Amino acid sequence: MDQAELRALSDRAARHVLNREGTGDGRKAGWLMISTILVEAWDLYAISFLLLFIRDELHPSPAMLGLASGAVQAGALLGAVFGGWIADRLGRRRVFLATMILFIVLAVAQAFAANMWQLVLIRLLLGFPLGSDISTGYAYIMESMPRGKREVMGNRWQAMFGLGEIVAIIVVTIMYLSGVDHGLLWRIGLGLGAVPALVLLTLRLDVPDTALALIQRGRFAQAKRVSRQMFDDDLDMLPDRDYRIERPRTRDFLANIWADPVRRKASVFAWISNAMQGAEFAAFGFYLPTILVLTGVTGVAATNFVTAGIYVIATIGGFTAPLATPKIGHRGVARVGYGMAFVSLLLAALFLRVDWKPLVPLAAAGLMFGHYWDASNGMTIASMVAPSRYRATASGFGYVFVKLASFVSIFFFPILFSGLGVPLATVLVSLLSLTGFLAATYVLPEVYGYVEQEQEETA
Repeated sequence: MDQAELRALSDRAARHVLNREGTGDGRKAGWLMISTILVEAWDLYAISFLLLFIRDELHPSPAMLGLASGAVQAGALLGAVFGGWIADRLGRRRVFLATMILFIVLAVAQAFAANMWQLVLIRLLLGFPLGSDISTGYAYIMESMPRGKREVMGNRWQAMFGLGEIVAIIVVTIMYLSGVDHGLLWRIGLGLGAVPALVLLTLRLDVPDTALALIQRGRFAQAKRVSRQMFDDDLDMLPDRDYRIERPRTRDFLANIWADPVRRKASVFAWISNAMQGAEFAAFGFYLPTILVLTGVTGVAATNFVTAGIYVIATIGGFTAPLATPKIGHRGVARVGYGMAFVSLLLAALFLRVDWKPLVPLAAAGLMFGHYWDASNGMTIASMVAPSRYRATASGFGYVFVKLASFVSIFFFPILFSGLGVPLATVLVSLLSLTGFLAATYVLPEVYGYVEQEQEETA
């Protein structure tokens, strides 16, 4: 067969796989991929509960503190770009195993940082496997689970974030109340991220590559075996031998997305939403423990308990958003989430301005519940509507917007609220949520069930 025939055959097989019902193995693999968020949540946000201790020992400037917090976001940005590109060429399995190994090593290394510059550098490197694993994991979920269910699984990423954050708060609080030396506490807190990563690495060792990724690389014999395992389908249209299929140019994935109006609008919304929700949380939510302490709302120990309660509410939002998706669609989930976040941020700014401190945690809880809704589907949409041969690349490209916005916000927000005050800075953050709401209303077409609608298109 020539390249045109091979491409047509692989596209036909890809369409077939994308519309098959899955097996228990596929659902198990989906859970293993989404569970990666627990690891990312620990490392990205455990530091937000440790900043006070890092500040007391290493005495960084506000800019350096923001850089240490945001460095992992910058590294994840690079990991999202290159990790997705590598996964589309080498396969999903190699990448998601390599990223876990890298994360374990670097998570432990940051616990031994001797100064702020070392901590910044290690966290920058640590971000690469995190960003890479997210882009690869989302591609895996969209390719290994049955239609309809893969969207729900993808929308669970905020629930996983919530669980990771709650565990981080509990562990840090226990160490604090146990009298662990503060200089040791933050090092243990950061290094512990290697533990869940090691568990996930062990569980992933038996997970195969996806049938769809193998199909697109011409590895038909292995694709048939994996399809039998994941979808109980032998892919009879494929031969039992492998062929070399030329890889399409990576830059063509944007042209492919732009050629289809639904795919184009959905992707543009996903990019906007990823940026808005990333900045929305990184600005106010990430620094919430610091804000509560510095504005006198609570003390250190009480702040951890209050923050834990807020994240419990947020996690409930993370679990309810996927359940609501089949009922109100992606547009409904995004509109409700961004609307709640916008109103809650304005209320938080008001309560801080008029010194109604007991009400600030309530506004923060409303923000986080709404945020876990509005942040639930950006990555799902970006990955779901992407052409199959570019899916990991598209997932990584979509995640770039999350990480870039998060890095900028984490770096600049300490400077912003130092210069303008927390209330006015919070009002400015609310404009991000408003932008997300408007994008959900005027840009996003309803794409729930999109795969079923594109059965006759080129995958």
